[in-house]
Amino acid sequence: MTRGIIGRVAADDKVIYIYKEPDYDSEIVRRTSFDELLHLYYELEIEDGEHPLAYWYRVWGGYLPGVYVQHTRYRLNKPFDDIFECGNLAEITVPYTEAYTFSEYQGWKKKYRLYYETTHWITGVKTGPDGKPWYELTSQLSTSLVYYVRREHLRLVQDIEYLPTSIHVPPIDKHILISLEDQTLSAFESAKLVFKTRISSGLGYKEVNLKNPNATATPRGTFNVTSKYPSKHMGGVIATGAPGSYTLPGVPWTTFFIFETGVAFHGTYWHNNFGSPMSHGCINMRN
Repeated sequence: MTRGIIGRVAADDKVIYIYKEPDYDSEIVRRTSFDELLHLYYELEIEDGEHPLAYWYRVWGGYLPGVYVQHTRYRLNKPFDDIFECGNLAEITVPYTEAYTFSEYQGWKKKYRLYYETTHWITGVKTGPDGKPWYELTSQLSTSLVYYVRREHLRLVQDIEYLPTSIHVPPIDKHILISLEDQTLSAFESAKLVFKTRISSGLGYKEVNLKNPNATATPRGTFNVTSKYPSKHMGGVIATGAPGSYTLPGVPWTTFFIFETGVAFHGTYWHNNFGSPMSHGCINMRN
């Protein structure tokens, strides 16, 4: 199941250890570092009272708990020169790539680290810091926020990937059921279940709303999709270090169902703990 998969340690604010056995009480082999890349030999699913759906990975030297391990691969792509005026959507295909900004005053400076399967808008091509052509990316957050990445690290999203599923089924007959208790998403066409997966909803007990913008529990109720973004920059331009401050460029396939408070379905690249609440109110899903 894990052949060819590289695990990225995605926890930047937590200490993640490798253990001698797939058990938190076993001997600690060593400490990992943020964004460390590890070959995953195989996966174990451990069920117990404290961690009912805990995933562990066999790695060099021991076992790694899977809560904050992003599955990645390393694929290079043929560069593309014909950029649409409105931009081309693209996806990162390596564990991570460094994005740089450029100014006449400061020259080239690292801005973001962009992660596997995040999505970004290509808006041009420019000679990069190594003298080779790099893609120009324009942030969804602001058209003035522009940065540059290696072209071989992105693939173009194809037109077919935008198409709706089951086009023969009227939209009114499609609905999604989220079980906050079971942490699952079930998709139905009329009364027929066509897809089911684990998700991570909001932490806590106070539901997100305009009166409680700092609450983190996913609101209960019946909602309609309000808007969709194939690429969304969540948080601020930078993470300031203040409580609650974060920056997540390129969050993929974001579907808002409460736009006023920013509650949405979206892909997730900062944890792998699906089946347990993890978010600030959104529905975290696998990419």
